Amino acid sequence: MNEIRYEVIEKVDVAELKKFYDSQGCRVPQSVDKLSTMVDNSVCFVTAREPDGRLIGIARGVADGVRGYLTECKLDPSRQGPAAVTHIDGRIEHDQFGIAKEMAQRVIHSLSEMGCERIDATAYGTEVDFCEELGFKRTAGIVPMSLDVRVSHAVAGTS
Repeated sequence: MNEIRYEVIEKVDVAELKKFYDSQGCRVPQSVDKLSTMVDNSVCFVTAREPDGRLIGIARGVADGVRGYLTECKLDPSRQGPAAVTHIDGRIEHDQFGIAKEMAQRVIHSLSEMGCERIDATAYGTEVDFCEELGFKRTAGIVPMSLDVRVSHAVAGTS
C-alpha cells in the first residue's frame, strides 16, 4: 500500500468529489451547489489516490477555531480489505491497509495545528472501532442527535 499518495488540501475539486461520492453510493449531498457549499465550509481535506491519480479516499474536517470535527472519512471498499462487506457509503468497515487511518490522522493533525482543543467524530456501526483505534473515546451521557430540516419544515408547514 506504499503506492498510495496522500495530500492535505484546503479545497477539493467538486466534480471529482461528486464522482467519488456517486461511486460509493453516498446519498448526500446530491446537488452540486450544496456540495460546493460543503467544500467551501470545510477547513481541510485529505485525499488518498492510486498511483494513476484515481481518488480512492477522502477525509474532511470542519472547525470553529476551538472545536474541530472529523466529519467524514470515506474509503473505497475495494481498498478496505476483505472484511468490508456491506460497502455502504464508503464507510469504514475495515482498514486492512491503514489508508483510512492515515487520512483521519492527517485531518486530526491539521485541526490541531489550527488550534482546535477538542475534536469530535460520529461513528456508525463498524466505524466505532475505527474511531476508538484513532483515540476517540465514547462520551458518557451524550446522545447523538440529528435534525433533517427538510422534514421538520414539512411537519411545521413551512417550506
